Amino acid sequence: MEHKIHQGRNVKRFREMLGIKQEVLAFDLGDDWNQKKISVLEQKEVIDNSLLQQISKVLKIPVEAIENFDEEQAVYNIACNFSDNAINNNGLNIQNNNPIDKIVQLHEEKIALYERMLKEKDEMMIRLEKLIQSK
Repeated sequence: MEHKIHQGRNVKRFREMLGIKQEVLAFDLGDDWNQKKISVLEQKEVIDNSLLQQISKVLKIPVEAIENFDEEQAVYNIACNFSDNAINNNGLNIQNNNPIDKIVQLHEEKIALYERMLKEKDEMMIRLEKLIQSK
């Protein structure tokens, strides 16, 4: 059984991934467009090629991405290429960063920055006092 690619749904997915609202896409497509028309467009299985060209320009993605993106294939590909320990079949290691460790690291960097700023402030105060005393 051949799986058909739903171009309207792909437009919606790419638009949402890019954080673009329907109103904004409608505005970028021109005066003939509004949010409701974009909503109807996103329900179409096949979109006219010239309109696909316009949409791809606005979204700054290739037309082929809209024409060929298959979510099921993408999910299958991700599932097959990544195991529980986050190493893919090509042998590339993808590190799992612990968010708490990252927060602690950022906090320590922030403290170090504050300490440097306080030291610089103290040095500046000493210089200003010397400058005032010399007058």
